[in-house]
Amino acid sequence: MLRSRTTTLAVLTAALALGAGCTAGPDTTTAAEPRTIKPVAGCGTASWTDPADRSPGRTPARCDKGTPAPAPLRKHRTLTVATGTLNAEYAAPLRLAIAKGEFKKEGLDVRLKVLPTPEALPLLAKGDLDALWAAPEAAVVNGVNGGFDIRWVAGNFSPDPKSRSGLWARLKNGRGASSVSLKGATMGTMIGKGSVIMYPMARTFAAHGADMNSVAFQQLGSSDVLTALTGGGVDCAWLLDPVWRRIAGDRTYTFLGGQPQGEPLGGALYGPNLLHQDPDAGVAFLRAYIRTVNTYFAGDYKADKAFVTELAKLLKVDAGVLASVPPLRMDWEIRKGTAARLQKAYRDAGVTKGAPLPENRIVDRSLYAEAVGHRP
Repeated sequence: MLRSRTTTLAVLTAALALGAGCTAGPDTTTAAEPRTIKPVAGCGTASWTDPADRSPGRTPARCDKGTPAPAPLRKHRTLTVATGTLNAEYAAPLRLAIAKGEFKKEGLDVRLKVLPTPEALPLLAKGDLDALWAAPEAAVVNGVNGGFDIRWVAGNFSPDPKSRSGLWARLKNGRGASSVSLKGATMGTMIGKGSVIMYPMARTFAAHGADMNSVAFQQLGSSDVLTALTGGGVDCAWLLDPVWRRIAGDRTYTFLGGQPQGEPLGGALYGPNLLHQDPDAGVAFLRAYIRTVNTYFAGDYKADKAFVTELAKLLKVDAGVLASVPPLRMDWEIRKGTAARLQKAYRDAGVTKGAPLPENRIVDRSLYAEAVGHRP
């Protein structure tokens, strides 16, 4: 908790210090003039879904395999993209797009740089980075509030219905999951209160008689979270892929909930370089990303053992471990209201302050709409 508050404060301070160089204000838009939207072959009505649709069974937007086709830029660009990790499965489309030359087809040389979000944000706002592959965490909200010209421009994934990555609790006295009360519980997590996971976590707390203030958070290392739960050090824990597999089927524990199905909570964030100075390159980046999803991640990509082996090698993870958890539902779209729900969770957790930002201060769907030829 202390680490999360300190990080958030540091980012806000950096935002204020850079305010003179980041001129975005409440009325700033992401394009000086309306851009021309042209129909895109292979991207029909299925390439766009109603942003208000949050139904768990919603089919993600899709174009035909190999589309949208490349539209090479007249001048070659080099883009630097920061990400917190190169090994997580949610980064797989980005890694594969580089490996398969999808960015090259657009005239882009994409270079990845491993940086945590708080360190990357000031660089993104100044233009030292072109994009961030992460999530609109509390640090992002505080940064935008402080003057950073940053937008969440594309989603990444939502969980498969079979996934059990999320909040697990130890059952007491043989009681069932429906009787679990989290009020007064001790919660083990490697994720700070500034993470987007606070939104689904708060929702699960509410379903079990608790809120942010009635649960004691204990931030632990990645290798200690499961040990604390099974050893009795904490009453519940947020377990990520593939850690939850180790207690799945054990009646001592129960899964209470995870990230909402059909609602991505992260993806691509752009700064002024790709929002204003070179939106053509911004669209090209998303076009390559979307084409990679349509070509390689459209369905159950883990049904193809050869592809799993290829992906595991690229991500530098064990193929057996990668295959042991359900595939992610790759999804480039952003749902309506997600930004508001995230901000409420951050305020309840005490990691952001001030009035909520309107959605257009955080989200911009226009670039991926252009990539698939959708006229809003």
